[in-house]
Amino acid sequence: MPQEPAAVPELPRHGTRERRALDGFVKLIEKLYDVDVDARIQATQTKRNEAGFDPFGYDPDVARYALATMIFLHRSYFRTEVHGMHNVPNGRAVFVGNHSGHIPVDGVLIGTSLILDRDPPILARAMVEKWAQRLPFVSVLFPRIGQVLGAPDNARRLLEADNPLMVFPEGIRGISKPFSERYKLSNFGLGFMRLALESKAPIVPVAVIGGEEQYPAIGNVRSLAKLLGMPVFPLIPHVLLGFPLPLPTRYRLYFGEPMLFEGDPDEDDSDIQARVELVRESIQSMIGRGLAERKHIFW
Repeated sequence: MPQEPAAVPELPRHGTRERRALDGFVKLIEKLYDVDVDARIQATQTKRNEAGFDPFGYDPDVARYALATMIFLHRSYFRTEVHGMHNVPNGRAVFVGNHSGHIPVDGVLIGTSLILDRDPPILARAMVEKWAQRLPFVSVLFPRIGQVLGAPDNARRLLEADNPLMVFPEGIRGISKPFSERYKLSNFGLGFMRLALESKAPIVPVAVIGGEEQYPAIGNVRSLAKLLGMPVFPLIPHVLLGFPLPLPTRYRLYFGEPMLFEGDPDEDDSDIQARVELVRESIQSMIGRGLAERKHIFW
């Protein structure tokens, strides 16, 4: 079933102390980073209903505060380098990236970059794993900032309306791999390729460098993961020592040339798999080049 917007507490009313504080924070970020947050968000707006958000729950009023926060993380904490933005097309597209880091910082930074570092800005809707919908706060926040439950019907509706999608075909396997397997791509699912063929959308390969080191895991407590309903419960040294934030690794994003495939989306898995492997190999190659160019994890 398509995603329905979750109930969400209203933002503080205009003129309240809380709202003034939030607006002041946005203005401070705009001044520090010389960026017009409202103009960037305005460029991503879609048709809104009487509640103030679009059919998938995106709320520009919430997104502007999230973008202001992400500007600090993108520009100062992770100091993200962005390569190949000229490869990003207008209109419908499927961004396919490698997944890592135990929490989806990679997806958030890709989405932030597409709004902040591209002219005109675009809102790429990330396909979110179903288990994330059970998390307190996150299940409400994600739709408000443009993330969408990873259901085929949602993806089709968005592509039909010429919205770009962001997918990570490794799924849970990508974010739960041990540190010893960093930057080695797991097997990709086939769904994104069938969607791209059906919608005739180009696929933009994206390589992410930096996420594998933000939460280096030395183990996984499977019993706790099962008890808490999580895909993985990683043992992360710096978290165990009392520092819960991701390490300030330097992120590097590489947007590759669009790949357009033709064919029947209902073809046999073996035929779809052959196309998927071409995308996977492209991303793995970009990762290899990015790692070779990187001089240090933190700068």
